[in-house]
This record gives sequence, C-alpha cells and structure tokens, in this order.
Amino acid sequence: MRTVQMTLDDDLVELVDKIVKKLNTTRSAFTRKALEDAVHSINIKYLEEKHRKGYELYPPKKQEFSVWEKEQEWGDE
Repeated sequence: MRTVQMTLDDDLVELVDKIVKKLNTTRSAFTRKALEDAVHSINIKYLEEKHRKGYELYPPKKQEFSVWEKEQEWGDE
C-alpha cells in the first residue's frame, strides 16, 4: 500500500470526518472505498457504452434471439 497526498476542500474534509466517525472507520479506509466504488462505477459505464456502440454497429437481426424463447422459464406453468 502506498501513502499519497491529496488536496481537498476544507468543507469536504469536515464532511468526511463526520461520516467516518459515525461509521467507526478511518479517513483512509473511507477514501479507499469511495475511490474503489468510483472506479468500479466508471468501468461499468465504459462497458455499457461499449456494449451500446457494438449494438449500434451490429444491430441484432429480427429473429436472432428467437431460438432461446423455448428455453425461457417463467415459473407460472
């Protein structure tokens, strides 16, 4: 693990300090989790955009997924 310095607004630090006190954690642990969550969220958005662009370039054909209809189980039968 590395130690890094960051410059943050005083108001943000005060808010984080209040939250970490309520959560009984540390500023570092809270920040690590927040950054991990942000990176995960950005990666999901990137993959969703990539997926969307793929379908724009290669839209599904009309009957492309119809072969799976018999495989669906709705649980009401």
